[in-house]
Amino acid sequence: DQRVRKKLELDKKIEYILELKLDGLSISLIYEDGILVKGVTRGDGQIGEDVTKNIMEIKSIPKKLKEPLNLEVRGEIVLPISNFNKLNELRMEIGEEVFANPRNAAAGSLRQLDSSITAKRPLDIFIFNLQEIDGVDIKTHSEGLNYLKSLGLKVSPKRNVYNSMDEVWQEIMLWQEKRHELDFEIDGIVIKVDDLSQRIMLGETAKAPRWAIAYKFPAERKLTQIEDIIVQVGRTGTITPTALLTPVRIAGSTVSRATLHNEDYIKAKDIRIKDKVWIQKAGDIIPE
Repeated sequence: DQRVRKKLELDKKIEYILELKLDGLSISLIYEDGILVKGVTRGDGQIGEDVTKNIMEIKSIPKKLKEPLNLEVRGEIVLPISNFNKLNELRMEIGEEVFANPRNAAAGSLRQLDSSITAKRPLDIFIFNLQEIDGVDIKTHSEGLNYLKSLGLKVSPKRNVYNSMDEVWQEIMLWQEKRHELDFEIDGIVIKVDDLSQRIMLGETAKAPRWAIAYKFPAERKLTQIEDIIVQVGRTGTITPTALLTPVRIAGSTVSRATLHNEDYIKAKDIRIKDKVWIQKAGDIIPE
C-alpha cells in the first residue's frame, strides 16, 4: 500500500479489489464476434499450449457470448473438490493411480489428447481478468468483471472492493479460516489496484505487475501418531500402503489415514508404527 501510494503520489483513498487465489490451471479464452475460437494455457508465460478442442467440452465455458464482441479473457480452470474426490474413488476402484490434488487433476484433464476424456471430467472455470476488448470503455477491474458476467461468463467468486488496508487484512484473515468451506481449492488471496488508469501509472517489473500482490496461506500442520500400517490392493494388483493415524482435525476435516505411496517412500522416511508424525494436506486436500 505504501509503495503504491508513493508511486502514484497519492494520499487519498485507493480502492483495492480482493479475489480468491484459485489453485488451478491458468488459461486464455479468445472470442471473435462473440464466438469462442481459441483456448490457450499460460505455458511459460510467453508461449502456451493450444487446448481449444478440450475447452469446448467444459460446460461452464459459453461457446457464444450475449453480445457479438471481440475479446480475450484470462481465467482459472479448476476441478471442484467434490468432483475430485469422486474421480479419485473411481480411479482407486479400477486400480489407477490417484491424483495428488485437484490442480494436478485439472491440468491432466485439460491436456488430454482425447477430448472425450476431458468431457468426462467435471471441470469448471472462473474468469479473473479482461485482457482485451474492442469497442467498450472499462475504467476499473471490478467493472470489467461485472461486464463479463453480464455477457454470460463465470467470473471470480467472492470478490470485493475495499478502501483501506485494515479492511483488506480483515478479509484475508477471514478467508484463511473459511477457505475449507469452499468446494474448490484456494491457496491465498490476490490484492489488486482496482482503477485501470492507476495500474498503467504503476506499471510492471520484469517478473510481475506493481499493481497486484498475492498473499499465500501457510499450510496447516498437526502432530499425530501412526497406529498401524495397512496395504490396499487395487483391481490391477497395485499395492498402496496406508498409515492409520490417531484422528486429528486439520484443514476443515478429521484425518485418520494418509497414503504412504510405496515401499521406497516408507524406507526413505523410515516410517514405522507408533512414530509421531507431522501431517498436512497436500494442496489442502490429500493428507500426507
